[in-house]
Amino acid sequence: MIDRYLFYFVSTLILFGIIASYSLPAYFVYVKDLNQFHFFIRELTIGLFSIVLIWGMSHLDPDVWLGRIGFFLFITFLIIMVFMPFMPDSLVPNVNGAKRWIKFPVISISPVEFFKIGFIYFLAWSFTRKFYLPKEKFHFLKEIKTFIPYLVVFGVVVVLVAFMQNDFGQVAVLGVTLILMAFFAGASFKIFAGLVSFSFIGAAIIILISPHRILRIKHWWLSAQDTILSLFPAGVSSKLRIDGELLEPTYQVSQSLHGFYQGGIKGVGIGEGIIKLGYLGDVHTDFVLAGIAEEGGFIGVLLVSLVFLLVVYRTFKIANRSQNHIYYLFAAGIAIMLSVQFLINALGVVGLIPLKGIALPFISYGGSSLLSLSIAIGMVVMISKRSSL
Repeated sequence: MIDRYLFYFVSTLILFGIIASYSLPAYFVYVKDLNQFHFFIRELTIGLFSIVLIWGMSHLDPDVWLGRIGFFLFITFLIIMVFMPFMPDSLVPNVNGAKRWIKFPVISISPVEFFKIGFIYFLAWSFTRKFYLPKEKFHFLKEIKTFIPYLVVFGVVVVLVAFMQNDFGQVAVLGVTLILMAFFAGASFKIFAGLVSFSFIGAAIIILISPHRILRIKHWWLSAQDTILSLFPAGVSSKLRIDGELLEPTYQVSQSLHGFYQGGIKGVGIGEGIIKLGYLGDVHTDFVLAGIAEEGGFIGVLLVSLVFLLVVYRTFKIANRSQNHIYYLFAAGIAIMLSVQFLINALGVVGLIPLKGIALPFISYGGSSLLSLSIAIGMVVMISKRSSL
C-alpha cells in the first residue's frame, strides 16, 4: 500500500508554493506589465500537474520502473549537460557567462535538477553492488579502490556544473548527498572522514580559483562576522574581521532579514508584504522563505518547516522499512537531498551561510525544481508499496 501521508504532505507544500506565487511576484507583474495572475496560473498548472504525476507514478511497479526512470534521468541529462555549452544561445541562453537553462516555448528546463535524481539512483544501484559484502572481505584499501570511480564521476559533475554552469550550490548538494549515501551504504568511518576532508579541500580550491566566489564569500562574511565572531576570543575575532568600508553589506540578505523582522509572530497578512515591492527581487524564487516570514510570520515559517520535516521523516521511514537495498539507499538519498537543499536555502536567506541560489523544495517558483522533485517523490511513493509501513 502506498504511503498516502507522504503524498498529502508534499501536496501541502506545493499548495503553499502556489499561494506564494500569487502574492509575492507583485513587483514583476507591475514592471513587466503582466496579467495579475500570470505567475499564479503558471505555478498552479505545474503544481497540479506535479501532484497528478506523483499519484500516477505511485501506481507503477518499482521492480519494473524505478531502474528505468532512474537510469533514464542519469544518462539523458548527463549527456544534455555535456552538450549544453555548445548549443545555440537561442535554445540555451548565456546568462552571466553560464548556460544553465534550456528554453522551450512554454517552460525552461534546468537539466541539473533532473540529473540529481538520476545521480542518486545511480549511487543507490552502484553502492548496493559494491558495499553489501561480508565485512571480512571489505578492507580499507579495497574501500579506497572502490571509491575512485565515484570520485572520477563526481569530478566530471563538478566540471559540468560548477565550472561550465557556474553553479557551486548544486555541486554542494550532490557532494553532501554522495558522502552521506556512502555512509548509509556501510562505508567505514575512515572513508567517511576522508570524503569529508576531500570535499572541504575541493570546495576550497573551487572557491579560491574563482574571483567572483571569493567576493561572494567576503560579502557574506561582512554581514555575518559580528554574530559569528562574538563566539570567539577578542584576539581571534580581531584577526578574522574584515574592513566594512571595503565592501557593501549584502543587500538581498539585509532585505530578507527585514522581512523576517517585519513579519513578527503572526505576519502582516497574505498580500500585505513590503519587501516584494522591488526591495527583494528574488522573493518568489530563492527568497520565498523571507516572503513567507513577512506575510505569514513565525507561524507561517514554522508551519512550512514542520510539513517539510514530515516529508523528510516519511521518506526516511520508507527507506528504513525497505528490504531492497537499492530502494533503501534511493529513498534515503532523496531525503538527504531534500534536507540539504532546505538547509542551504534557509540558512542562506538569513545570512548564516553564503547565498547559493538553491530553491526551497516544492515552494520556490519555478518548473524545473518542482517537476524534478515530484518525480523523485513519485519514485519514493512507488517504493513505499514494497515497504512494510
